[in-house]
Formats: sequence, structure tokens, C-alpha cells
Amino acid sequence: MFRGAMVAIVTPFNEGEVDYDTLGRLIDFQIENGTDAIVPCGTTGESPTLSHKEHDRVVEFTVEKVNRRVKVIAGAGSNSTREALRLTTHAQAVGADGALVITPYYNKPTQLGLIEHFGKIARETDIPLVLYNVPGRTGVKLEPETIAELSTLENIVAVKEACGSVDQVNKILNLCDITVISGDDSLTLPMMAVGGQGVISVAANIVPGAVSKMVHSALEGRWDEARKDHYELYSLFNMMFIETNPIPVKTALAMMGKVKEEFRLPLCGLSSENRIKLESLLGSYGLK
Repeated sequence: MFRGAMVAIVTPFNEGEVDYDTLGRLIDFQIENGTDAIVPCGTTGESPTLSHKEHDRVVEFTVEKVNRRVKVIAGAGSNSTREALRLTTHAQAVGADGALVITPYYNKPTQLGLIEHFGKIARETDIPLVLYNVPGRTGVKLEPETIAELSTLENIVAVKEACGSVDQVNKILNLCDITVISGDDSLTLPMMAVGGQGVISVAANIVPGAVSKMVHSALEGRWDEARKDHYELYSLFNMMFIETNPIPVKTALAMMGKVKEEFRLPLCGLSSENRIKLESLLGSYGLK
């Protein structure tokens, strides 16, 4: 259902407000360059600092702007099951194709708690759900056995794996046949080599065509070509995490003239030292 090159799209701001005109242009830029799905209101979209009203509107706007040209997987996670269910229900109501639901952060539920959390959302909605496993952000990890158990629920169709471990993917696919999507750009190709079906990418914000080319080469079995693309993009993949995501990628988009360089606290601008490194690398890729 969900495979290919998918972008965790940034949320552009202007004078403290969501800049919908710019967001619309970014969505068109993605679709024109081969992106298979738009993922609004994820970590890269600064979802923790969006108000509930803004979050709902960004998802609605994205669905409207995409207009069925590609899929929309709406970020819908929370550390409150009630709130995650509300966000997921809203994504379903406005016509999103799926919902990306992160493991609850800060309160650190047990594996049983995770099963009950995702199970409740799955049972009370019909929209396809993508589990989001990123323990470095949340402090809790979905274990492969837990993912396998959750995969028996009809509308839990995929997991975005950002554990930084290809072996995690091996273990999941050894236990069940859920779709695994990479959440780490630099591990996309290794994950696809053992059965992953694509990526929800940060780097695709700035090089959507190149990420799409790499992913589709792998999906179509052109491994030599995909490997070449991977190494060509590898430095860029790493640069996008030189500081906390989405600081580098949003700064890169600003350097490319696509967004205003504006964050919401507690995120702040890129350090001067890393700005020099980013400018130099973008120049070497012909992106500045």
C-alpha cells in the first residue's frame, strides 16, 4: 500500500504563522520530482510546536493540494492515546490515505502498553496506520515481537523504522510480513536490501528526484544503480542530521530559496560552523 520515496515534509513559517503558499509550492515540487507520498506533521514538520488547530489545517491543506496525485500519510501521533486517536480520526475524515502514528514519548509505555495504545487506535478507525518506531526521539522502542503482534490488526499496514538498525528490519520481517519503511536516509538502501519497501525521507525535501531514483532503482532490482545513487547522496544524507532535524534541512531549503529560514522554539538556527559546512556541501551538489 505504501512504498517508494516518501517525504517527511517541512512546515514553512512566515512571521510566526504557517506559510501555506510556500507549503503548496513545496508539495508541487515534490510531486513534480517523483515523490510517491507526502507526509505532513511529522517530526520534520515541527509537529510538537503546531497547535491542534494548525496541525489539523496543515493535514487538510496537504490533502486538498495533493488532490489524489500521490498519497498523503498524515502525522497523527501523541503521547496521549486519546489525542492520537483524535488526530487519526481527523486524518481519516479529511481524506488522508494513511496516518503515521509515533510511539508515545516521555511517558515510556511498556510493550503491553504499546499494544493497547496502537490497538485502540486501529480498532476505532478504518484508515491504514503506519507505526513509527524512533526510540532516539521517544525513549521507547517497539520490539520486533510487538510489531509482529500489531501487524495482525487489519489496518496496521506498515512500520517506519528509525532505530538505526538493519538487524531490527531482519527481525521484523523474520516474524511477519508487514511493510517496512526506512526512517533513516542513510540506511534506506541497506534496509531495502533485506526487504524494506522505501523511505519516509528528510533529504527528499531538497533532492526529491535523486531520492526517488535511488528507491525505485532498488524496488526494480537495479542494485548497482541504486548503490551508485546511495553513495552519491550519502554525504547529503548525513549532513541533514549534523544538528537536530529539521534544522539542517530547513536551513538548506532556505539557502535554495524555497522557504524562509524560520523555526519555532525550542528549535533554533543552525550554528555558524555547521552553516559553513552545509553551504559548502550544497554548493558541491549544485543546490545553492
